[in-house]
Amino acid sequence: MHHYDIMLTRAINHLAGTSSLLDMFLVDLTKAGVPIMVLAVALQWWRKDDRPGVRHTLISSGMAFLLGLAINQAILIFIHRIRPYDAGLTHLLIAPNPDFSFPSDHATASMAIAVTFLLRGSRRWGGAFLMVACIICFSRVYVGTHYLTDVLGGAVTASLAAFLVTGLYRKGTRLDRRLTEIF
Repeated sequence: MHHYDIMLTRAINHLAGTSSLLDMFLVDLTKAGVPIMVLAVALQWWRKDDRPGVRHTLISSGMAFLLGLAINQAILIFIHRIRPYDAGLTHLLIAPNPDFSFPSDHATASMAIAVTFLLRGSRRWGGAFLMVACIICFSRVYVGTHYLTDVLGGAVTASLAAFLVTGLYRKGTRLDRRLTEIF
């Protein structure tokens, strides 16, 4: 399995440098993709249609986002995987990152949003967020900062967090009504 991870990581990262336009797009996306997704979520707070339902989904996605990142921090206590560029496997297109590689926080953050929207029944927004999240995951390997299994691990922690939040944070509860009525 480790052999395939290295092989696929190298294959994706080897694409870097073949197109300056693609390099520029994926470097920009790897840096700004998650903040743009968070902004796209936050701006929906003021939507007029199904306000309680939309707000419930927005709060759920924020909870899954934070829970996923918290799970990642717990994993980092036990797994100290060096970055692929530190192992001499990839060519880095962005500034180096001092922390460990597994799991990818970018993958976790973006996938937590996408999976939560899909689980809450928002197919249009969930599908759009999923497409962006997949490109963000690809960009993390492309720019040389993660192994492929790092982003897959991030997607798993994101999905776990989204399923937990969906199961525990129910629509219409007292807490939900209080949170969705803010502003």
